[in-house]
Amino acid sequence: MTTIPVHYDREWISELKTRTEADGPWHKWELFQLAYEAEEVTSVTNFDQLQCLKHLPQLEPFPHQLDTAQRVVTEMNGRAILADEVGLGKTIEAGLIIKEYMVRGLAKRILILTPASLVMQWTRELNQKFGIPAIAQKKEYMWKQYEIVIASIDTAKRDPHRQHVLDQAYDILVIDEAHKLKNRKTKNYQFIKEIKKKYCLLLTATPIQNDLDELYNLITLLKPGYLGQTSEFQEKYVESKRQARNHEVLQEELKEIMIRNKRSDGGLFFTKRIVETVPIALTAEERELYEGVTSFVREQYQNAVFKNPLSLITLQREVCSSRFAAFGTLVNMHDRLAEDSPARDEIVKLAELIRNIKTNTKAEKTLELIQATDDKFIIFTEYRKTQEYLHHYLAEHGITSVMFRGGFKRNKKDWMTELFENRARVMIATEAGGEGINLQFCNRIINYDLPWNPMRVEQRIGRVHRLGQKRDVYIYNLATSQTIEEHILNLLYEKINLFEMVIGELDTIIEQLQFNKSLESNLVDIFLESEDHREMEVKINNIGEVVRMQMDQTQTSEGMMRP
Repeated sequence: MTTIPVHYDREWISELKTRTEADGPWHKWELFQLAYEAEEVTSVTNFDQLQCLKHLPQLEPFPHQLDTAQRVVTEMNGRAILADEVGLGKTIEAGLIIKEYMVRGLAKRILILTPASLVMQWTRELNQKFGIPAIAQKKEYMWKQYEIVIASIDTAKRDPHRQHVLDQAYDILVIDEAHKLKNRKTKNYQFIKEIKKKYCLLLTATPIQNDLDELYNLITLLKPGYLGQTSEFQEKYVESKRQARNHEVLQEELKEIMIRNKRSDGGLFFTKRIVETVPIALTAEERELYEGVTSFVREQYQNAVFKNPLSLITLQREVCSSRFAAFGTLVNMHDRLAEDSPARDEIVKLAELIRNIKTNTKAEKTLELIQATDDKFIIFTEYRKTQEYLHHYLAEHGITSVMFRGGFKRNKKDWMTELFENRARVMIATEAGGEGINLQFCNRIINYDLPWNPMRVEQRIGRVHRLGQKRDVYIYNLATSQTIEEHILNLLYEKINLFEMVIGELDTIIEQLQFNKSLESNLVDIFLESEDHREMEVKINNIGEVVRMQMDQTQTSEGMMRP
């Protein structure tokens, strides 16, 4: 057996005896002073004060964000709907609340569920602005290995991830874009309901859209039983689908669980929106194609050749965008028709008109706008073929650009965003670029194609026109003259005055309109059934007047969500 030598240090014994007999000294006065000062700095003198600010010297939240965080922690017990209008910083408010609970030792395991396109943005914000070591979930083992995880709700609800999430108890659960959970019959709603959580934050700019039941579902997800059973809620608070009974009482109930800050509340600085309509005069060849497609669309609609009228309108809109977008749709239509269909011959004629077009007036005007300044631009288009065309067209003229669209995976979207910020002059985005991401380093937007849903226009603008934007925001709306595109722009801009509004106001107004169909469906009917441009203008003007009347009514009464 090996002998292990053991040595004893006894030199300290004599020193201890000496100090014991003299009763000290037991410490240095300087060390005691430093320890005392350290305790004094970190002491909590008022439980209602936010302690996390001491740990975030580089962060300067806005007053409404601090007030929101403090109310959630001290008055709402960590369960709240954060319903600020777009661009007011709900993510900052959530970060403050998370950090506060971590500093107080009340939260350790945290789960944040967002749309897939926002996972990396949340990860960067929490790490860089709050020093919160959050990770983006990529592998199955991460659910249990890391304490603060950010993931898409679509990934989390699927096997095998689902069980890993449900097996754990989270101190804080955060759901971004929570309005997508309003239907309690969906799998997403049931999944979130099953997650074990102590504190819970639901983030949405639009907590009320279609009816009061959706608001009830959202609140029940947050605090089951808060507004009673469904039958009790209906009897006490619901007059009709969108109209509340006992309005004042319901408002008081909402104040205890929901916070909604609005741009109109004052005290918030936003740079100007400078909107410019850029008319595009088509060349003779482009005009011939547009008129040919318009005649084709109306003829096929009247003959009921295509069962879906939306596809016909889409073709007409694509012609206003680029011949490449229209050509692809014409090919698909041609292939779906019977060989003896007369419509096939019409499509071939339209394809010949496309081949005769050598220029794209709209793309030339876009290039002209970009070359007039050294600033970065975001170009929004509705169609992938147009996106690809613009990417090549700009490259031919020495303009670097990146593409951004929904089909890209998360990592590619992040890469494209980084390239746009650091290298490229232009980002060419389809509608996916209008969701969630912050691009405040850019202040110029070109609406190459305008969507028919007004809320999507504001989502686009909200990518750059937010709190923290230091420069005025320039919005260029391209509209081909005497086309379907020009009519839509006149409705959105002149009648609804869309660009002076924000999504928090506009979505409520649109949803309150008593249309038999959606706004987009009504517009499709107008364009397909009008005999001429004059009839079309009259009908569109009528829609504009109806929307304007609803706006006036909304502005004269207090919104139900107002705190």
